Amino acid sequence: MSRTLHPMFVAALFAATGDVLQAQPTAEDMNKSNNPLTPSIGLNLQDQYVGRSYGLDDKDSNALLLRGTVPHKLFGLPQILRATMPVVTTADLPPAGRHTGAGDLNLFDLFLFKQGHVELGLGPQLTLPTASRDEMGTGKWQAGLAGVVIAPQPWGMTGGLVTWQHSFAGDDDRPTTNSLQVQPFFIYNLPQGLYLRSTATMSFNLRNGDYAVPLGLGAGKVWKSGNTTLNLFAEPQWTVAHEGDGQPKFQLFFGLNLQFPL
Repeated sequence: MSRTLHPMFVAALFAATGDVLQAQPTAEDMNKSNNPLTPSIGLNLQDQYVGRSYGLDDKDSNALLLRGTVPHKLFGLPQILRATMPVVTTADLPPAGRHTGAGDLNLFDLFLFKQGHVELGLGPQLTLPTASRDEMGTGKWQAGLAGVVIAPQPWGMTGGLVTWQHSFAGDDDRPTTNSLQVQPFFIYNLPQGLYLRSTATMSFNLRNGDYAVPLGLGAGKVWKSGNTTLNLFAEPQWTVAHEGDGQPKFQLFFGLNLQFPL
């Protein structure tokens, strides 16, 4: 995947949505569109483009994230199931070169709670070794926990998503995995459905001590089309601390999120 594809893709998204009849969203609409605990059917088309990585001769790579959320009830308790299938384009490195294919399928199911104005989600996580090539996944079955804390405000939203998982089966020739990811959320609403965002995900390899701590600053636009809420965003992210090869130096996280009424 070339370095020039991504700006073109972002421009195409704006152009494709520019003709949609826009109804101005309320502050509540904007918060719900960015809240991972909103109990609505969701379809997210997101992309994580890594422009440069440490120790990989500054080669670029990419992960297109096909993500869906479905609210449901189990044992009478409200929950949200989220599934993420990455389509990975690897860095052009010898001897394998560049390839595109499926990554590892990730699932988590959050039980939903409220404490005052704070929304909470907690539940199990499972990652399946569905990658089409070794370099696109871990080769391991992984299980763990996912937790979300969200505090909606009239001006926006703060919170975070924390996930942890450890391998329990899979290819014996592949290393054991033990990973932690922390994604803080900061959303600041502006007029006309615009908002500022900072949502970069920190990654920690608890097995070998590698880590990456990025900071992001981006913007987005929320609008309504009928009963559907659309959210288009782009967020450049720069790594400010890291350990180990393969960690990103610079990333661009962008996408289009859709929420459909139940």
